[in-house]
Amino acid sequence: MNLHEDACRVLRTYPDQHELRQVYLDHLGAHPDAMWKACGAGHLTASALVIDPENRRVLLTLHRKLKLWLQMGGHCEPEDATLEGAALREAREESGISEGLVLLPGGPVRLDRHPIPSPCHWHLDVQYAALAPAGSRARISEESLDLRWFSYEEVPEVADASVVRLLEQTLQRV
Repeated sequence: MNLHEDACRVLRTYPDQHELRQVYLDHLGAHPDAMWKACGAGHLTASALVIDPENRRVLLTLHRKLKLWLQMGGHCEPEDATLEGAALREAREESGISEGLVLLPGGPVRLDRHPIPSPCHWHLDVQYAALAPAGSRARISEESLDLRWFSYEEVPEVADASVVRLLEQTLQRV
C-alpha cells in the first residue's frame, strides 16, 4: 500500500466531518499526486498537536513563514508510508522530542482545509494528536521562530480557531 492508498483508507474510516471528508476523498480521486506539495490544486498534509495531559499543556510552534502559533505538521515526504507516520515524523522534527512521542490511538482527531499562498491553493490537513512523555524537553527546529508550552486555557489567546478546535477535539479523546 502506498501513501495515497493509505490516505484513502484513513479517510474512508474517519467517522466525523462527513462533508469535508468527502472533499478530501474526491480530491484524492481526482489527483494522483494529491499527497505531494507539487500538486497545484492542493495537497494533503499531516499534523499533530503535541500535548502533555499530566501538566495540562500543549506545545505550539511559531511558524516561520505564517507567524502563527500552530501544531506541528507539514508536507508528506517520499519516505512516509502512512499519514500517521508523516504526522509523527513532523511532530518529532518540529518539537525536538524524538523519544517516547506517540500518537493518540483512534486515527485522526480532525480535518482542516485551509487556503495557502501561491503556487498551491489548499492544504487539506489530516490532524492527529501526540502525547509527550513525562519530562520531555522540546527543542526548536529551523522551521520555527519559537517553540513554547501553553496551558490549555492559554491556547485561545495565542492560536487561531483551527488550533482551538483541534485542542477541544483532542481533549475529548484523552
